[in-house]
Amino acid sequence: MAVLLRNLLRHSPEFRIGAVLIALVLLLAMLASVSPYPPDIVYVVPPDLPPSPTYWFGTTSRGQDVFWQLSFAIRNTLLFGCTVALTSRVIALTVGLISGYKGGWIDRALMSVNDTLIVIPLLPILVLFYFVMRDQISWLMLALIMACFGWAYDARLIRSVVMSLRAREFTQTCLFSGMSTRQILTEEHLPYVLPIVFSTTMNNMVWSIGLEVTLAVLGFTDIDTPTIGGMIYWANQHAAMVAGVWWWIAFPTLAVVMAFIGLFLLAVSANAYIDPRSRLWTTGGGS
Repeated sequence: MAVLLRNLLRHSPEFRIGAVLIALVLLLAMLASVSPYPPDIVYVVPPDLPPSPTYWFGTTSRGQDVFWQLSFAIRNTLLFGCTVALTSRVIALTVGLISGYKGGWIDRALMSVNDTLIVIPLLPILVLFYFVMRDQISWLMLALIMACFGWAYDARLIRSVVMSLRAREFTQTCLFSGMSTRQILTEEHLPYVLPIVFSTTMNNMVWSIGLEVTLAVLGFTDIDTPTIGGMIYWANQHAAMVAGVWWWIAFPTLAVVMAFIGLFLLAVSANAYIDPRSRLWTTGGGS
């Protein structure tokens, strides 16, 4: 993985641009730890002030500093995306490795579940969960529910790679040498799929953040927890655009767009590196 990142930084301008954008978003998120205002307290500053040297991103109609509120919101939104992506990667890796290596009835059973999850429409299910568990659903519960539905596509991709690895000579050598299934999968096959895991993690974060923002803007999440979607929800509730408080929507939108573009560029550059023909072209016959 370290070699992958080093080569991408050296040879891929898309990866460097994406890394810079994500670094800026992460810097804003880390500033939440030094915020002078609690994230859930309203009317701590004068409302509806435009951007100025005192309030860089202006203030909201709820009396909150947009800059500091945005730092909490982007931090929570990124944590949400990371939670969904990492949890679903564990499931996708487990299912993909076992299904691709074992084959037979195990493969058929796992792929039946996999294909069922692929065709299920997720947004109506999440809305249903919200109405059924309105008082109990939390930020973490929503992330875990999305993770349980967000691994199917990537598990099938990992499975296809492992199926090709299973037929190669080094796998047979490992098997004849007495290595267990767990050792073969974790020590021999896992390194081959890690670049794919990196790429799909970025894509999964874009998907999960976009879906969370959509649900929050519609009011189908815990709107008391500051997120990008939550900020836009409260701006819409106070008719910010009609009232001329454009900065309440503009800066959260800009932050999430930067995150989307950064993650997308990281994923695209990783996909290009995985493709041997693209890698040879970008590196001039590189590693």
